Amino acid sequence: MASALTPDRFVAPTVTATAKIVIAGAFGVGKTTFVGSVSEVPPVRMEETITRASTLVDDLARTPEKTTTTVGMDFGRKHLSDDLVLYLFGTPGQIRFRFLWEELIAGALGALVLVDPRNLDASHEVLGLLEDNGVSYAVAVNQFDGAPHYPLDEVHEALALAGHTPLTVCDARERASCMQALIQLTEYLVRLELRP
Repeated sequence: MASALTPDRFVAPTVTATAKIVIAGAFGVGKTTFVGSVSEVPPVRMEETITRASTLVDDLARTPEKTTTTVGMDFGRKHLSDDLVLYLFGTPGQIRFRFLWEELIAGALGALVLVDPRNLDASHEVLGLLEDNGVSYAVAVNQFDGAPHYPLDEVHEALALAGHTPLTVCDARERASCMQALIQLTEYLVRLELRP
């Protein structure tokens, strides 16, 4: 029996372009949740249970309910339009997985960096890696329940972002919010590509 060609199972025949997008950020900022919120296919998750040894080095103070952590990557797919598909690669958050960050950013058109407003400083390692490797990125503040709401210009300054770097707020649990962040990133990447 033939099945219908649907975007939740296959890439649509109208697709003429694909892009690898990395979803990056520090430990516990919501990367796995983000990929799961927007992926039109069941996301691939490479997670393991947080061990006692991990709790000695990973700060769980802001996420005490967290029981698993990404040790490889998350993967999802999203048709952004009839002719464009984004392949989403979520990175692990811990600095000890930097070698994986470097592998995952290879060939990426760009990255969306999620940051936690309760710990903006934790983002500097990821931002530095992207800049050192020439990967264009946008930043999204994942607004956790009960987290402080800082004006975006203050966040921009605290992260020492270049003036042209897009910055927005999202909720990684909400599909529409995540889509807006992805669209903003994609529009930014297109502008960079078209720049003389």
